[in-house]
Amino acid sequence: MLNPSAADPAPIFAALGDRTRLALLGKLADGQARSISALSLDTALTRQAITKHLHVLQDAGLVASLRVGRESRFAARRETLDEARAYLDRVSAQWDETLGRLKAFVEG
Repeated sequence: MLNPSAADPAPIFAALGDRTRLALLGKLADGQARSISALSLDTALTRQAITKHLHVLQDAGLVASLRVGRESRFAARRETLDEARAYLDRVSAQWDETLGRLKAFVEG
């Protein structure tokens, strides 16, 4: 059963359901905060498009922004990814338990 007190994971998975956002998160996975300019290098996307995707990731809690001088830099928030992984681990355990009961029923 899902933990009713846990935060709703749907916004996290919705944000991760886009190739561009996954790529941005992949660029930030090394722990380094990057500017929008740096994140838009080697891509055909405009800075405005990158900004929109970063805001979706930020709203889901997957990235945080910080001001450095006149620019915003974005960094991945590991704890949110850990929450998503824990959610998937719980769902996986539930399926393993259910399949185990089914197997025991069929074989028994």
